[in-house]
Order: sequence, then structure tokens, then C-alpha cells
Amino acid sequence: MVFIFSDDHRYDYMGFHERAPDFIETPHLDRMRREGVHIANAFVGTSLCSPSRASILTGQHAHRHGVVDNQRRVPDTTHFFPETLQQNGYQTAFFGKWHMGRASAEPRRGFDHWAAFRGQGEYFDPTLNINGETQQFDGYNASVVTDRALQWLEGRESEDPFFMYLSHKNVHSPFRPHPDDEERYKDVEMPRPESMENTRQNYRMRPDWVQEQRYGWHGVEHMYHRGKEVFDQRLRNYAEALYSMDREIGRVLNHLEQNGMARNTLVVYMGDNGFMWGEHGLIDKRQMYAPSVRVPMLAWSPGTIEPGRRTEEMVQNIDVGPTILDIADADPQSQTDGRSFLPLLLDQETDWRDSILYEYYWEYNFPHTPTMFGLRTDEWKYVFYYGLWDLNELYNVQEDPEEMNNLIRARPELADSLRNRLFDRLEATGGLQIPLKRPRGPQFDERKLPDGSAQ
Repeated sequence: MVFIFSDDHRYDYMGFHERAPDFIETPHLDRMRREGVHIANAFVGTSLCSPSRASILTGQHAHRHGVVDNQRRVPDTTHFFPETLQQNGYQTAFFGKWHMGRASAEPRRGFDHWAAFRGQGEYFDPTLNINGETQQFDGYNASVVTDRALQWLEGRESEDPFFMYLSHKNVHSPFRPHPDDEERYKDVEMPRPESMENTRQNYRMRPDWVQEQRYGWHGVEHMYHRGKEVFDQRLRNYAEALYSMDREIGRVLNHLEQNGMARNTLVVYMGDNGFMWGEHGLIDKRQMYAPSVRVPMLAWSPGTIEPGRRTEEMVQNIDVGPTILDIADADPQSQTDGRSFLPLLLDQETDWRDSILYEYYWEYNFPHTPTMFGLRTDEWKYVFYYGLWDLNELYNVQEDPEEMNNLIRARPELADSLRNRLFDRLEATGGLQIPLKRPRGPQFDERKLPDGSAQ
């Protein structure tokens, strides 16, 4: 089994996707779609790096595993599903970005082989911790970690089954493509969503904090405190860095095929969270809007998965661990909130979930996004903001996929029903205590004022 993880890749930026901009090129992800299954409604439980990574490895919501932001250490009692794989005869390996709990690159539990960089890492000439020894490599990060992964596969002498976790830095800011891909899209006009315009109509029935945030670190007027003038260039670099990573995914697929391993290997590709590119005047992630909370997800296993399928059931990152353990015929050793989606991959009948839970906790470092909880069904999305004198949100996601028409006041009985379901879910999983954490690191609280100056 191979799990390929990317960073900040939104769900619709794949060449085959019906909502993708025309210029987006992902030939190897497109191949996974043709030859495998597209999990079209994949979501994260928290749209933020560390909480999402912890949910992958534990099968738990953030309020249960405790990694609620990018500053928290993983509790020492946390059990990762690769530890269970080891105990069930699997050889395990990790490559790339860990970024969970603390910034060091030291080996973590559950992996027989380890090659990781510290924190966010660098796009070029990365330093990796290889099984406890620091080593610097020349070249592009995605290429370097893929090299290490393929070398490990080639050098395996064991006949034991394996689990390989390949975790890319791409496409995290500052969005640096491989040198061969620089300016690939220099002549392409970058798309700007209709909701990006600062108009009364776009912010009608929108919470006040959303319009305020467009002038801050994660808003289009002052994005990363550089201003709107960098928007097009940043988006070009994002798309180019995505193209660079896609090539490395192709190398993994080709290696498995050329070495006779493809028919006995499952490859799952997923993003750790989505990314806003101007929707509602926002960039980056954290919110429960669709581009932030939805992620790409593909599964490829020639001879096992029927090619060209698409499944619409709502899958979350908490389901990855239970699914891999199910394939290994191993039982989780700690309580999980997720469940195996193996029946969905095999197109088998199953009684699947009817809603997903979302949570995000206010961060000292990025104070412009509030604590929020949400529930999404196949038809509705309800978002509850904690500690704000502001509007909550209710959208019909089937009729209003752009989330432009907030029905929170038009459908009060429905909103109350969804709120009750949301809090029932939180209560059942121990999520009714808001975690208060000591502030760590700098605070990016600068905002742009109406006259163009910064505060």
C-alpha cells in the first residue's frame, strides 16, 4: 500500500475535474482517475496541516487526538495506525513532510524507515533526517523525497507486505515549481471567482468576519501582507508547483508497473486540506467553505479496482487509517471516529454515513478566522460560529455549490435541526470542550485599511 499526501491541493484543481480551470494539467492524477476510482466527495475534519495529518494517522477528530493547530505536540499516548501495521507483519516507511506536533524531523513511531524534513521544509536542496542521521540533498524537494521512496522500494529484501507514506511539501506556499516548469503558465489569464468581487451582493447575508478577513493575511486585498497585486502570480506558481508534483506521482505509478508490483498494490492520493483562491475574498484554508474543506482523493489498484469509477459518498481523512487496516485485516488499537471505505473502492453495497463533522479552533497566530463547527449532509451545510455576535451559515450545497445564498434566516427550523445534530455528534465524541492553548509564535494580525495603508 502506498499513501501519497499533498499539501493545500484543492479538490477541483485536477485536469480531469469538471470544475477545473482549463489550463490545469495533472496527467498522472488524470491517469489514476481513468484507471482507478475518484472519491469525488472527500473532506477533511479540520482544514489545517497538523490537525489533518493527525486525523490521517489516528482516525480521530481533532478534538479527540488533541492536535488542534500547527503548534501543538502530539500527545505521547497517541497511537498511529502504522504501528498496528508493523505488529501485523508490514514493513513501513515514511518520506517527506511530517509537520505535526513539533518542528523537528526526528523519526516517529510506526515506521521502520524514516526520511523527513523539518517543519515546512524547503522547496530546494532539502535537509532530511534519514533514520536519525541528518543529510542534505541537492535538487527539488518533491523529486528528492520521491527518489528516496523509490530507492527504498528497490532495496527492499523482505517479502513482507509494505506500507509507504509519501508526503509532499507541494503545493504549500510560497509555491515554487521545479525549474523546468517555471513560467509554464506565464501567458495564461488566471481565473477569479465571481464571489471575489467586493460587492454588496457578494457579502449579503455573509458573516461580518468574512468581509473583514479580505483585508488581512488570508484575504485577497492584503494576502500574506503582500496585497492583491501578487494574486495572479501566486496562483500561477501554485499551478506550476502542482504540475511539478504530478510528475513525481507518475514516477511512483510507473515504478510499480515496471517492476510488476502494480496489480498487488493500492495507491491512494489525497490532499491534507483544500485552498481558497479568491472565493468570498479569501485565500488559504481553515474555513468550512467548499474549496477549503474538500480535497482531492483517488485510488488506483489495477486488477482490483474497476477503472474509471466515481463514488459520491462523503469520505473524510479520519477514514484513511481504518481503511488501510481493513485491507491489512488488522483491528485498530485505539478508538477511531472514521470507518473503512474499502467497500466503496470495490463498488460493494454498504450502509454509509449521511453527514460529516467539521471543526476549527481559533489560532493566536492567525486571529482572523474564528472557532467554528459544522455539519454537512448530501444536501445541506450548517456552520456554527463559536463566541461571535455574527451570522451562522446554512447552504443548500446541491442547488448552491458556490455557497452564495445563506439561508440561515430563511430556514430557521432546518438550521435548528442541523445544529442539534451537530452538537449531538460533538457530545457523542467528547467534543464539547473548547481547547484553550498557550499562544506560541508570532501573530500575523496586520490588516489593510480602506485608504490603502496598513494597521
